[in-house]
Amino acid sequence: MAGMRGIRGAITIQENDAEQIRQATHELLEEIVRRNSLAPADIVSAIFTLTKDLDAAFPAAFARQLGWDRVPMLCLNEIPVPGSLPRCIRVLLHVESPLSQEEIQPVYLRDAVNLRRDLMENADVD
Repeated sequence: MAGMRGIRGAITIQENDAEQIRQATHELLEEIVRRNSLAPADIVSAIFTLTKDLDAAFPAAFARQLGWDRVPMLCLNEIPVPGSLPRCIRVLLHVESPLSQEEIQPVYLRDAVNLRRDLMENADVD
């Protein structure tokens, strides 16, 4: 039986560039979908945050390119905490999944792995 679950993920990019945001958004979302065996119909909503140094494009626009055209999405600025990870795109997905919360696999890529190294130690990483 499927239940509502939250899945977190994050990825970093090198510079504030629309193409880099597109590529990183696709990479991050495709990896979350793969690791958690999701279909677009399983995705209830998505909240993206970007650090203040990223404003060249909306990640939600690129998620639509993956077939997420009926998924409600928001893009917001991350709180600019001093010393926080720069050029980072984060996402919180709300999904319907038969997986338990313990079985859900968050995805942190590139420098973002440092955000939740505690969760990534046992992750299914290829």
